[in-house]
Amino acid sequence: MTQQGHIKEIANCRPGDIPEFIFSSSQPIVLRDFAAAWPVVKEAKISSEKAAEYLRGLYQGNPIFACYGPPENNGRVFYNEQMNGFNFQGAKVDLNLVLDKLLAQSKQQNPPTLYVSSTEINSVLPQFNHLNNAGLAHLNPLTSIWLGNQTRIAAHYDFPHNLACCIAGRRRFTLFPPEQVANLYVGPMELSPGGQDISLVDLDNPDFDTYPKFKQALAASLTTELAPGDALFIPSMWWHHVAGLESFNALITHWWRDTPAYLGRPEAALELAILSLRSLPDAQRKAWQNLFEHYVFEPDTQKDAHIPADAKGMLTLPLDLQNAKKIRAGLLNKLKV
Repeated sequence: MTQQGHIKEIANCRPGDIPEFIFSSSQPIVLRDFAAAWPVVKEAKISSEKAAEYLRGLYQGNPIFACYGPPENNGRVFYNEQMNGFNFQGAKVDLNLVLDKLLAQSKQQNPPTLYVSSTEINSVLPQFNHLNNAGLAHLNPLTSIWLGNQTRIAAHYDFPHNLACCIAGRRRFTLFPPEQVANLYVGPMELSPGGQDISLVDLDNPDFDTYPKFKQALAASLTTELAPGDALFIPSMWWHHVAGLESFNALITHWWRDTPAYLGRPEAALELAILSLRSLPDAQRKAWQNLFEHYVFEPDTQKDAHIPADAKGMLTLPLDLQNAKKIRAGLLNKLKV
């Protein structure tokens, strides 16, 4: 397999004291021992049992959504063979049950897959963020917890930036730059195990006959392993495959965007473009590509200098709330069938 590159690392970076260059970086960065002083990390460094006991002490009883997969999945959270469903079952359960199962199965050679994905922290552990804080209040992040054993989560992207903090166990991240999307063999957009488009390639056993271009993606990939207390900054839109390496793994993610929420989610624009542009004849699609380059992907205030400022409307850069509301209202009207 092609040798993967390693991610830039920095040390002596602590919550509330993160250099500004990290937030503006277009490359992933590892922050070693970033959360070493968190109480949960200190407990996890003693044992998995201590980490579980700490989480139990903060749990308020709200059920969480957990996934179960048979041992033959080998930890891979993925589709079923027909790709019309998934290779796991999910249900809302008590967090204590998940912790009990993880600890009870920790000595098994090939245990069933147990996985709790992206669960908003305040809904289940309301005091956690106060006691184990990343110092990102100015960014108003969405903070979530992930739990599981030796799980393998297919490469996917997220629109927000992410500061992922390992709090128990170890995780291996393999990251791919956004421009590698054509080499990742992405699956269906309407159906995916975690709600985000995923690569169909099994990173641990890639089938290069079926997915030959994945060799190029691997050549461009970066990899790192996080131990308890380590953090990883993942810039917006970077694809990342995540593997839990121990029998008890826990991760805290912090997602935030650096543009106003009123601008909406770019996925909506992509879906609308698929609806209205993807099936056009080649010549028309190329013409629209030129318009997108002009107005969207290479915006420049000088391009619109010939238009009076008060008349720019949706071409205002950056787009303000008033014009965003006008665009949204206009789109809703146009989408009526």
